[in-house]
Amino acid sequence: MRDRTLVLSVLIVASCGLGYELIAGALSSYLLGDSILQFSSIIGCYLFAMGVGSWLSRYVKDEDVLARFVDIEILVGLLGGVSAALLFVVFAWLSAPFRAALYALVFVIGLLVGMEIPLVMRIFNARRASFSELVSRVLTFDYLGALAVSLVFPLLLAPRLGLSRTGFLFGMCNAAVALFTTRVFRAELPDVAGRTMRAMVVIALLGAGFAGSARLTHWAERGLFGDEIIHSETTPYQRLVITRWKDDLRLYINGNLQFSSRDEHRYHEALVHPALQALPWARRVLVIGGGDGLAAREILRHRQIEHITLVDLDPAMTMLFSRSAPLRALNRDALRDPRLHVVNADAAQWLEQNTEVFDAIIVDLPDPSNFGLGKLYSVPMYRLLAHHLAEKGYAVIQSTSPYYAPRSFWDIDATLREAGFHTWPYHAYVPSFGEWGFILAGKRSDYTPPTRYDMPMRFLDAASTALMFRFPADMAPRAGQPNRLNEQTLVHDFEQDWRDVIR
Repeated sequence: MRDRTLVLSVLIVASCGLGYELIAGALSSYLLGDSILQFSSIIGCYLFAMGVGSWLSRYVKDEDVLARFVDIEILVGLLGGVSAALLFVVFAWLSAPFRAALYALVFVIGLLVGMEIPLVMRIFNARRASFSELVSRVLTFDYLGALAVSLVFPLLLAPRLGLSRTGFLFGMCNAAVALFTTRVFRAELPDVAGRTMRAMVVIALLGAGFAGSARLTHWAERGLFGDEIIHSETTPYQRLVITRWKDDLRLYINGNLQFSSRDEHRYHEALVHPALQALPWARRVLVIGGGDGLAAREILRHRQIEHITLVDLDPAMTMLFSRSAPLRALNRDALRDPRLHVVNADAAQWLEQNTEVFDAIIVDLPDPSNFGLGKLYSVPMYRLLAHHLAEKGYAVIQSTSPYYAPRSFWDIDATLREAGFHTWPYHAYVPSFGEWGFILAGKRSDYTPPTRYDMPMRFLDAASTALMFRFPADMAPRAGQPNRLNEQTLVHDFEQDWRDVIR
């Protein structure tokens, strides 16, 4: 029974240890962007701390090994369990020390986790297990636990429970290991009543945190966004938050503003109509991204459009904007229009597998803030896009800000030209974002900005359209670098652009 308890402890300890690492990496990538950098630095810090913990375990006396193991499990459960919620609150209300708090917490948890396995091995050794059996048992269940949580975390825990609740759940598991170990080894442990009480208190606290996690997250996000939160959810791909202040609805993805209902018409009119007004014969349109249905709303205003295919990775996004009454009112039920077909898939994979050709393509993706998004702004992606664009058609790509992120904007232009497109960059002022950029591209070499529109616009007219295609001195065109998959210069330039803005 005691040996089985130790083996089960190794399995749970390994699962929870990797779980805390995944939570920290996911949370930091949500809040800070650049998932590769965040996961790499978190993993490096965590593994280094585990090494320090393994080294420190040598100073635990043989007669205290079992007691220290139980104590560490209780402490890991408490710190690891509250880690996600605590970091979220720090970011929302005390954003300045977030990085320091993140790496300090990761280091302390990693240090404690690093002590666990060496202590378990010493407990097995004290029970006269052979060295080969000792290593085989401990490492086998250590790796099995890591495999289990690496599969369950992204597929079940993060999307269903969210990061905060998942943290509380892992913490309760660690504390439960301490409680069960104390019960099984009560004859060999000092202060059994005290350790039992501490483990039970930690489980109760974490259970309360698990039950109240939604309120805690809501309170933290209220501090982060300022306005009333009417919807929030964590999907396998991103964190979605909808806020409302009076008549202003706002969408945030991973903490970044995507639109404000007060001025999104400027962005979406500029994104769609300069291309479609020049294509009165267009019947079939492809939208990549745009899961909020706002670009589709503008496309459907052109009566000649017969079919729209909208490809967005996250089904939670398209479902939200097709079911929520205020969001449906905003996109005028575009996602329920019989002319529109929604495909929830990775855009690059869908383009590879599909052979359809479209008269116009609208690419409304988030900014290239990480390598996962950067691939969708690459030369291979745009060459793939060209296969799906009619010879006389146009594509439009949202391309960040030519004022705040000039390197990125002109990199996208250079990438499109490297992929064989002719390009016509332009920009529009959107109060929520400032000056924002788009690039119109085609296989054809002729394009003239519209001097009139066939329907009433809230923002666009002949004068504003002419100005959009002119760049003043402080946004003057510059040489960009094509974004290739093996280098992803666009992502690095995007980071540098926004670091320059912060400075």
